[in-house]
Amino acid sequence: MSTETEIKVKIEDAGDFCRRLSLLNPGVLSKRHFEDNHLLDFPDRRMRSQQCLVRIRFAEGRGIFTYKGPPRPEGIFKTREELETELSNGAILLEALERIGMCVCFRYQKYRQEFAVGDIHVAVDETPIGNYVEFEGPEDGILRITLRMGIPESQFLRSSYYSLYQEYCTGNNKSPEFMVFG
Repeated sequence: MSTETEIKVKIEDAGDFCRRLSLLNPGVLSKRHFEDNHLLDFPDRRMRSQQCLVRIRFAEGRGIFTYKGPPRPEGIFKTREELETELSNGAILLEALERIGMCVCFRYQKYRQEFAVGDIHVAVDETPIGNYVEFEGPEDGILRITLRMGIPESQFLRSSYYSLYQEYCTGNNKSPEFMVFG
């Protein structure tokens, strides 16, 4: 079992953030690339009601299957079980899950760049609703890096992209569909 601990922070400009991050001499894990994420659930929405997630991500010519358990309810960090594996053919698994009764309940796209600063994974995401950065790793490491970058805890978000998209649609009087470009 693997545990994920992360926070998101809304940023204005991805390029500016990456320039500031470069002062910490990060390792580059991936250059800017496109990701297409499909969240699956059963028609009764049991995964969502249990605050769990089943996702197939398509990125850089490969598929990744992810299961995330419910988040710990307290604290400034979003911490939960995460199981993840690379797929030889994500489209086939997506079709198989749909055949056993799951359906794509939400789809979201983003452009992502990934970095490592010590044991912290930093992902810079450009989405149709704005730019965000995710910090993932041990809590003390996240606090150390965000402090060095001048990001106060009051800007930490535990929200998923689904929740952020719902808030965006409500605030902009839009009917929510999928969070995709174009």
